[in-house]
Amino acid sequence: MADRLNGKVAIITGAGSGIGAAIAKRFAAEGAKIIICGRRKENLEETAASCPEGSVLPYPSDVRKIEDAVSITEAALKFGGKIDILVNDAGIARRGGALDADIDEFMDVMATNVYGPLYLMRAVIPHMIKAGGGSIVSISSLAGVRRIPQAVSYCTSKEALIGLAQSVAMDYGKDKIRSNVICPGLTHTGFVDRMAENTSKEQGISFDEAVANMMRMSPIKRPVPTDEIAQACVFLASDESTTLTGAVLMVDSGTSIVDASIGAANPH
Repeated sequence: MADRLNGKVAIITGAGSGIGAAIAKRFAAEGAKIIICGRRKENLEETAASCPEGSVLPYPSDVRKIEDAVSITEAALKFGGKIDILVNDAGIARRGGALDADIDEFMDVMATNVYGPLYLMRAVIPHMIKAGGGSIVSISSLAGVRRIPQAVSYCTSKEALIGLAQSVAMDYGKDKIRSNVICPGLTHTGFVDRMAENTSKEQGISFDEAVANMMRMSPIKRPVPTDEIAQACVFLASDESTTLTGAVLMVDSGTSIVDASIGAANPH
């Protein structure tokens, strides 16, 4: 199916690589005009080059800055004349538990993963209301409903993002604003590939074995392709889901349904 987003105008953050880039390419293929945001101009230009000519406006910016949220919104209105869709994908992760996480890093994760989406929602929603509605899709994580050891800032931010998205769904549903969340599990990105490479070196196993170990408790024993997350995002952004709001969609190879004690009892 194609053209599910024909005539729609979307803002996508974190679109220079990984999941955000996959969403941008899929949206463009489905007929949307998109404004792609990120801090690295060259990455945004690479994403844009993979999309139909004229469908994408690369807009280097920093979601941590409220003034950038305003300028992104203004650029989208100038480029497309309206804003139908906002995809909050920009996100970062840092290591550390509650006692040893660097406080500045913790605040930076919160600024990127929570305040950034809030700033953009505040900038975009009034224009969506004037236009008669819109769809917001926020990319959280399996870590937003489960926990990763030594990742207090990431887990906290991703759960907060779910709360933010559902609050928007509650407060602005009357204005025909829908707000939904996708929680990817382990996803086939460069970041995950680097994790597997490090594990293979540390444990003296192959790359494929490292990936298999990472997915050993999942019913579907493979990382999620970024394009499958992008397809889920198209569904939530499109008119195919007009009564779906406040939803948390797990795109995680089934990992969220597994009792971790099973893995402890059956390590292989």
